[in-house]
Amino acid sequence: MSESLKLQKEQQQRDLATHYESTYHQGSLSSVSRQSYAAYVSSHGHKISKKEKKLSAFSKKEKRSYLAVDNEDEIIGYVVPVFRSSHLATQDLMETQEEVKEEGVGYVVMRNLFSRETDFKMRTVKKSRETSLRESAERLALSRKMHEKEEFQKKMNPDSLTHPPEFIVKPHGQTVWEGKSVMLHCTVAGWPKPRVSWYKNNVLIDAKAHPEKYFTESQYNMHSLEIKNCNFSDTAEYRISALNVKGESSAFAPVIIKRFKEGEEVTERPHGYSPEYGVTFNTTIIDKFDVSFGREGETMSLGCTVIVYPTVKRYQPEIVWYRNGVVLSPSKWVHMHWSGEQATLTLVHLNKEDEGLYTLRVNTKSGFDTHSAYVFVRDADVEEEGVPVAPLDVRCHDANKDYVVVTWKQPAVEGSSSIIGYFIDRLEVGTHHWTQCNDTPVKYARFPVTGLTEGRSYTFRVRALNNSGVSRPSRASDPVVAMDPSDRARLRAGPSAPWTGMIKFTEEDPTVGVVPGPPTDLAVTEATKSYVVLSWKPPIQRGHEGVMYYVEKCLVGTETWQRVNTGMPVKSPRFALFDLAEGKSYSFRVRSCNSAGVGEPSEETGATTVGDRLDLPSVPGPVIAIRNTDTSVVVCWGASKEVKNLVGYYIEVSINGSGVWVPCNNKPVKGTRFVCHGLNTGDKCVFRVKAVNAAGYSGSSAESEACIVQASIAVPSPPTGVTLLERVRDYMVLGWQAPAKTGGADIRGYYLDYRTVKDGVTSKWHEINLQTVTGTSYKVTDLKENVFYQFQVRAVNRAGISESSIPMVPLECKEWTVAVPGPPHGLRVQEVRKESMVLLWEPPTFSGRSPVTGYYVDYKEENGRWRCVQERSTKNTYMKLTGLQEGVSYRLRIHAKNVAGVGGPSKETDAILAETRPGTNEIVVDVDDDGVISLIFECSDLKEDSQFVWSKNYKAFTDTSRLTVQTSGGKSRAIFNDPSLEDLGIYSCVVTNIDGVSASYTLTEEGLKRLLDISRDHQFPIIPFKSEMAIELQEKGRVHLWAEVAKFTSNCQVEYVFNDNIIHEGKKYTMNFNKTTGIIEMFMDSLEVTDEGTFTFNLVDGKATGRTSLVLIGEEFAELQKKSEFERAEWVRRQGPHFVEYLSFKVTPECDVHLKCKVGNIKPATETAWFKDGIEIEEDDEDAKKIKKSDEVLIFDIGKLVIKSEKAQRKPATEESPSKPKISKKDAGVYEVKLKDERGKDKTLLNLTDAGYQAVLNEVFRVIANSSTELKVMSTEHGIILYSFVVHYIEDLRIGWLHKESKISHSDRVQCGVTGEQLWLKINEPTEKDKGKYAIDIFNGQGSVKRVLDLSGQEWVEAFEEFKRLKAAAIAERNRARVVGGLPDVVTIQEGKSLNLTGNVWGDPVPEVSWVKNDKALLSDDHYMLKFEHGKFASITIAAVKTIDSGKYALLVKNKYGTEAAEFTVSVYIPEDEGEKRE
Repeated sequence: MSESLKLQKEQQQRDLATHYESTYHQGSLSSVSRQSYAAYVSSHGHKISKKEKKLSAFSKKEKRSYLAVDNEDEIIGYVVPVFRSSHLATQDLMETQEEVKEEGVGYVVMRNLFSRETDFKMRTVKKSRETSLRESAERLALSRKMHEKEEFQKKMNPDSLTHPPEFIVKPHGQTVWEGKSVMLHCTVAGWPKPRVSWYKNNVLIDAKAHPEKYFTESQYNMHSLEIKNCNFSDTAEYRISALNVKGESSAFAPVIIKRFKEGEEVTERPHGYSPEYGVTFNTTIIDKFDVSFGREGETMSLGCTVIVYPTVKRYQPEIVWYRNGVVLSPSKWVHMHWSGEQATLTLVHLNKEDEGLYTLRVNTKSGFDTHSAYVFVRDADVEEEGVPVAPLDVRCHDANKDYVVVTWKQPAVEGSSSIIGYFIDRLEVGTHHWTQCNDTPVKYARFPVTGLTEGRSYTFRVRALNNSGVSRPSRASDPVVAMDPSDRARLRAGPSAPWTGMIKFTEEDPTVGVVPGPPTDLAVTEATKSYVVLSWKPPIQRGHEGVMYYVEKCLVGTETWQRVNTGMPVKSPRFALFDLAEGKSYSFRVRSCNSAGVGEPSEETGATTVGDRLDLPSVPGPVIAIRNTDTSVVVCWGASKEVKNLVGYYIEVSINGSGVWVPCNNKPVKGTRFVCHGLNTGDKCVFRVKAVNAAGYSGSSAESEACIVQASIAVPSPPTGVTLLERVRDYMVLGWQAPAKTGGADIRGYYLDYRTVKDGVTSKWHEINLQTVTGTSYKVTDLKENVFYQFQVRAVNRAGISESSIPMVPLECKEWTVAVPGPPHGLRVQEVRKESMVLLWEPPTFSGRSPVTGYYVDYKEENGRWRCVQERSTKNTYMKLTGLQEGVSYRLRIHAKNVAGVGGPSKETDAILAETRPGTNEIVVDVDDDGVISLIFECSDLKEDSQFVWSKNYKAFTDTSRLTVQTSGGKSRAIFNDPSLEDLGIYSCVVTNIDGVSASYTLTEEGLKRLLDISRDHQFPIIPFKSEMAIELQEKGRVHLWAEVAKFTSNCQVEYVFNDNIIHEGKKYTMNFNKTTGIIEMFMDSLEVTDEGTFTFNLVDGKATGRTSLVLIGEEFAELQKKSEFERAEWVRRQGPHFVEYLSFKVTPECDVHLKCKVGNIKPATETAWFKDGIEIEEDDEDAKKIKKSDEVLIFDIGKLVIKSEKAQRKPATEESPSKPKISKKDAGVYEVKLKDERGKDKTLLNLTDAGYQAVLNEVFRVIANSSTELKVMSTEHGIILYSFVVHYIEDLRIGWLHKESKISHSDRVQCGVTGEQLWLKINEPTEKDKGKYAIDIFNGQGSVKRVLDLSGQEWVEAFEEFKRLKAAAIAERNRARVVGGLPDVVTIQEGKSLNLTGNVWGDPVPEVSWVKNDKALLSDDHYMLKFEHGKFASITIAAVKTIDSGKYALLVKNKYGTEAAEFTVSVYIPEDEGEKRE
């Protein structure tokens, strides 16, 4: 009795613990909750001992581990506890408190506690009434949120009791084509939260062991299983099992994978009819990419030409790229392009991670087609000889607040010595400095990185080290955020409700700190000789604030506990310990702490010996090399028998005897078969394989046998087309076609077999020839007359003998008489119309030496010559002749054809007049109200004994189950019983005993589909929609779903459905159906995670129904949700000062660059600040003068660097002068504008560096190019100048000149340049060859602007004549006679002296020279000596000058180009003493 009471009491405690753990986590309990719990315990007589401090629903043995393990119990991640995802409301409250605690008193107290470990005092802060009211409102909002959480809890678990799992939405079975992917979804409810498992034919699916095939996901009671790249073996019954403490429930979904040919490998992809477009799309991939080789750092492009026939306007196939069966998405390293015909995949900056099998998949509405080829990526050249190559595939796992696990794969080449270890580097996103994480290299390909800053993003890379040095770094990993996994899950899901408040401790709301309890479930998750990783669960009791942890270690055998992280406690429930003594055993424990103090230690771990737990893989099994192609070999090997966490295998190749090994693959492969490409034809190669896991490399396998690289051979395919060419009484001549596939070797010959056939019984096959037949025909002799024989043929090559051909039909051995067939008979004509008629006939009774293979139809006009209707024979016994001329009579005849030739003509028909007789009717297709399809033919001149005779393809009906004929009076109706593809063909109806009354109707596949659609519409009327369901976002992110009905009555009713559940108007949904306009609407204030799915409007209007749906799932839903949240955030932003138009640039017509933005909702008190490169532009800065504001528009005129006072007159210049730029590289930078006042703040940023600066230049180029004037012509004495003016010129502007569409090169005769704002082209000494069309090509940022001038005709004549005139004038000016120097203006000389003056004369031809004095010519005599020497020097000598020689002299020069006079004055004076004597 006491034992049962004890068990009952323990059960009550366990139920109580389960209740409190599942409702509120102890760390988030309010003081009232804790008091209620204490009161409950005391009222039931429970005493809480030290061992009972930690409430749990499980016994010690039953405690669940929150560490994710694989099949070999290796730790691979951390699983968020159940309560974290089950109680989002409580979690949001806890995390909000933790986020704002740093601004409260508790954070300061905790910081002081950790730094000084002394007591603290709470300081009381007095606040104003307004502040107190605001915080009271915030507390009320918090209480309201907690109340909503409680109501949610009641709704989820109204009776506070556990209940078994229940499938709310079950997975649905699917049927897909081979090669596609399948996604199974379901929703499960239950309490406690059930754990789910997926099974295939009752075999558990291990998605972690086969990530390339399966992917499972579970979030918020929604579970999914993705089966990738399905093949025929994936056809099975899939089951999902949900299990909790109350029971188990299962749901089933069959998955069927369809093949094009059952039981065979799919070589031709399935194509089917597309009802949406009414055609069958056929896909052909040509110009296929082959096996490719690249090197790290290079760029590689893979491409194929895709032809989709027929071409449908505005339809494009879906192009999908795969790497190793995984769909690729565009990224920094992967670029995809589809031009409409060419599909291209570009791999930017190749890395070894890019190596693998690439597949192009073309999806159309009729099916898909694929092409695959392997891409090999070789290592880049090492910087130092002997160092290893870079590791690869760096990934991050188990990210926490200050901790992350980094893994990688070892490289294929270790270098000149084995790899000693690896260095791990980290980079904080947004910075450029890499920090090394470990001082000692780690051997293990897995390393825990600690010391991260919470909330920041990091990327990691790895370098390998050996005795020769350090390798190049690997490709950086994807960024990972250091944060709690529950925070990450919540961020992915999106906030359940916005929280903008703040919790602070004041004297009005006193809070007493709670010392946290001990952590639970402490365990050693990883242990290597380099480090040990601990993990644990947060304490159950931890108060309102977050906790941190101290880790302590103890050497086994001692009682001394040493704190490991004394300086700063850790935030994550993970910790890596380094610097432990290898081979020694340690115990560990953890303490929790917060601002209230340090809690009790956790239970200590067992003894842990420091050393590697993962062994190296064993050596792979025997290696077998098999010939494949001229450059490849297939390598197979046995899998490593003893290996854990296998990463893959590396294959190495060596030319036999060389001893030099080269890797075949630089990325590990997991299979045991690999095709090694890139080998040299004829080389004798050996291969070996080594396995690799996180611990390192295995030993190399034994070498394979030597294999010569050359193409393998196979037996040929069977011959085809075995026919009888000739037949006599004792022999037959057979012919056949060579095999389509030779098997890679020449066909050496053929073997023939025969067997006899008697009364349908066949004998055994016998060989005909022992020696091979080299040709494709053979004479079989020694046969018996009137005996039937069958024959088959086999081909032979070096690899062997092929399969036999298909046995031909039995042939009787008897002599032929006539080779060609006789004439057809029974010609008749019906359905005569003005442009067509139908001819029918019977086959000939004698077919010649071979069966009739076809017919030729001849026709002629009444007095014309015979002409053949068709180029090729027809096998049918009917033909419709078209293209006839109305009113012309025609005669027809038929020729039969066989293998021997074309037989003689049949008897011609009588003359038939091409006309449509009055009253002629055609067959009409009818679909009645019940959807019955029928063909109707009427005849108004029906005679008493006339009948309607229906036929299909001009043959009488034999299968009455397909068609029912009803005749009443002059109307006959042929009713289709079950219309299908079997009914396709030509239906004709002839009325007997009435000449010429007949008609036909051709039922095609498209026509049948149209009729079936009409039939379905008549049977099941559909309400038409003018607009199908659409979605739009309104203000505040409100979601608007709507559709417009085209035709309906007032009785039309609408049913609103979401995910197959009917929804009604309420707090979440607002619905409206306007029967005046026919618009159906539904509104939602916001999109939540639970709104992902399918929305449907179901309409019922009497017998008619209508349905329109909109699917919002996956990326489309996530994008729409993101836009909705953005619109709501935008609405909130617009409540304060904000930017109506964000910062952008504009180039004015004067080439001034302005930065401008438009602001809204600003006040005089709103602060506006400009920044450049993060530095604020102050009022006294020079740039501040460029800022102005006009009508809520802020403008920064960064282009006003050069201000012109005036513009020079636009004239062609002869010399170049550099142009001053209005914007330069120094103006590049990051510009930012900020608005701020008491209502909020906003900012906008414009990056004008690199691409941004280039965009500005491109816009400047565009303005300059568009401002260019039309080309004009100006002639000079040297030639012709073409010029154009622009508003501004900068040196970066690219300009080109064209003559007759050819680029002009700069030379001595043709020159181009820029002077100021003038762009010119000079043509010196132009000739007739320079005539033609000239153009200037000015770059406008994207393309170019051309200005064209046609320098020919009158334009050329005027320019060339002006050039010749100016040239002649220049020559005349240059060659005219003139005095170039030597003569003074005034000469003063003493009387009695001799005067000699010489003038330099120029002219071509040599000018005539004369001298004058006072306008009178001088002649040479004894007093005046005049000379002109060498045609250049004219001199005058006056001997013993006298006063009478004073006067005005001139030297006159003259030639045919002109005359010039050089004047000078001579003054003769008398000395004073001589003058006195004369006086």
